[in-house]
Amino acid sequence: MRSSILRSPSRWILSALLVSSLAPPGDARATDARQIAATLCAACHGPDGNSTDPSYPKIAGMDRDYLARQLKYYASGQRRNEIMSGIVATVEEADYLPLAAYFSSQKPLPGKVEDARLAEIGKQLYADGNAETGVPACAGCHQSNGAGNARFPRLAGQHQAYTLQQLGEYKTGRRAADRLMVTVGQRLSADEMKALAEYIAGL
Repeated sequence: MRSSILRSPSRWILSALLVSSLAPPGDARATDARQIAATLCAACHGPDGNSTDPSYPKIAGMDRDYLARQLKYYASGQRRNEIMSGIVATVEEADYLPLAAYFSSQKPLPGKVEDARLAEIGKQLYADGNAETGVPACAGCHQSNGAGNARFPRLAGQHQAYTLQQLGEYKTGRRAADRLMVTVGQRLSADEMKALAEYIAGL
């Protein structure tokens, strides 16, 4: 049987093409998503979405729909970032969801607390908010464990530097697609932002 197959390469190729043509369309998109992740995303976010550079976010384990929506925001200009806008412009919209699904399926790695005292302050703010200034508890939207959902991003283990950057962009209105977070950012003090970022890194 083996020698027969080796003598008939055309039959083997025809069979392979037939199997390929019967594969679910989603499989091709999944393959494309892995290729896109490797060629366009890995340099900043890491091959599995666990970036090692604190200026780029960890996106492993984030909700698929949340990630896909952010790609749309970059494409439309609702969310501004020169690097991401340029990259997303090279990706077909049909690949947004498969790409988001790929990173969503990756295992997120934990972050590291650098200042335990500051993290303890952030813990209370994360769980209870600040009634005096109208800052709501982060846990109410992002969940007590920071896992997030389709509406709000996963925060657990995120780099301190990136969290601080995003809170700053909400405060200034540079990142304005989420009006709730703009309000939260405007009400947070610089010290509160640092405390939250420290606690979130250790979630």
